[in-house]
Amino acid sequence: MTAARAFKILTAQQWADFERERVFRGAPVDVADGFIHLSTAEQLEGTLEKHFAGERDLRIAEIDLAQVEKMVRWEEARGGALFPHLYGELPMHAVVSISKRD
Repeated sequence: MTAARAFKILTAQQWADFERERVFRGAPVDVADGFIHLSTAEQLEGTLEKHFAGERDLRIAEIDLAQVEKMVRWEEARGGALFPHLYGELPMHAVVSISKRD
């Protein structure tokens, strides 16, 4: 499985910390699971509905997977679909765009 881009959903505070530190080490669920959860464009809405329902002021970071390809594994998750999981820190230079979701 390959895709050129993936997405990371962040709270406003997580994004502020990421901007300041220039590296994202993971949300609490990422730290607990041992990798940073990412979604493809096709998986993004389902991830928002399942894990971020009712949350406001989110940021969606678009990630260039070529920048982190050695740390990405495609693994089965929700419904048996393959999701990109980042085993390592997410560097700011891998973020190609950021959008706000209210």
